[in-house]
Amino acid sequence: MTINSSRAAGVVLPVAIGFGIGVLLTITTSYGYSIYKQHHHDDDNGTGHGKRQKITLADNTVASSSDGRDIRIGVEGLIGRTPIMKIKSLSQATGCEILAKVEMMNPGGSAKDRIALAIVEQAEAEGLLRPNSNDIVFEGTSGSTGISLAMICRAKGYRAHIFLPDDTSTEKIELLEKLGAVVEKVPPASIVDKNQYTNAARARAEQIMSHHEDNDDDDDDKNKQAIFADQFENEANWQAHFDHTGPEIYAQLGDSLHAFVTGAGTGGTISGVSRFLKPLLPNLKVVLADPPGSGLFNKVKYGVMFDLREREGTRRRHQVDTLIEGIGINRLTNNFDVGRSLIDDAVRVTDKQSLAMARYLVERDGLFVGSSTAVNCVAAATVAKQLGPGHTILTVACDSGARHLSKFWKAVGPIGGELSHESLDQILNQRD
Repeated sequence: MTINSSRAAGVVLPVAIGFGIGVLLTITTSYGYSIYKQHHHDDDNGTGHGKRQKITLADNTVASSSDGRDIRIGVEGLIGRTPIMKIKSLSQATGCEILAKVEMMNPGGSAKDRIALAIVEQAEAEGLLRPNSNDIVFEGTSGSTGISLAMICRAKGYRAHIFLPDDTSTEKIELLEKLGAVVEKVPPASIVDKNQYTNAARARAEQIMSHHEDNDDDDDDKNKQAIFADQFENEANWQAHFDHTGPEIYAQLGDSLHAFVTGAGTGGTISGVSRFLKPLLPNLKVVLADPPGSGLFNKVKYGVMFDLREREGTRRRHQVDTLIEGIGINRLTNNFDVGRSLIDDAVRVTDKQSLAMARYLVERDGLFVGSSTAVNCVAAATVAKQLGPGHTILTVACDSGARHLSKFWKAVGPIGGELSHESLDQILNQRD
């Protein structure tokens, strides 16, 4: 063989191999998509909620160039496609494979990045927000959704105006302020109170849009457009999880999943993921993890939130005191209701269990989680014990413990150099 022919072979062979791999990937992708289409028709899985338009986010996820580079475009491009990890300590203790979708690896640090982006880009598509216009996004939140909205607003040229309970952790409030959001703290209250944080955010947005807001800032604020993000009722919430989170999980785990366990605040995650996965995995068990003071446990288990004295929409006292932020609610939201029929069971998790689980995970796995993730892990371990060894259970690692230092982790207490002697069974058997 001549030098020239040898060089030619050295060029042709890699090209042929690369072409073959490309064809294989194309076939595989097409086959996977055909399976998806086979199970997800325009009737939205036959769940009884009618046809809907899929949320198509802007083309800001990946830019692939001819030299093989893979580049995400802006913070928007970093949202989603989060990894799934095996929680070693819980898996070993239960004999099950306990996994977590690590949503804390989104750029804003939580799963709420997904819905913040979906809500904003849907508003843009409808002409309600204009990029780089300083239009205003109002929201009522216990923290994480506000942080995600503040990040997206900064990236797209909007202003975020956030109302939250005044007992929200200091770290979340400071993060919001550092992202440039206007923060208004209000006392915790029932949804029937007009000053409750969600109602306050809605009212302020309506004032702006009706040009009756008395602003102390810019004189031209009356020309700004504003939206109320309305994370609890806005269907862009559950649809974002149906269109993105659910497909990611199925692509990562396929048919191996036996149970999906997560808490609910707005209800978007559990509804969207369940509505995607249930038609593909008919035997999948969907379980709600619910903290103290929330009525969703009773709604799933018994069909009612409370007795007649505390029936939905009439409860006038403050929510039962709990250290848990981000999940648990005493009303039935639209985002929860659209998937409620697909939830098979619910697990009540106490504050003591959550605190002990947070300590357990950081001591044995180096996993430093927030309060809602601790609730999810208690419930996931409970489900693993119920199902028995050999099953695969997925939960959600919502956010990091870094946002909960002054409240939840203060109650956990100091973490010493030695492991605590508390077993998983002891944690699961604790009661407040």
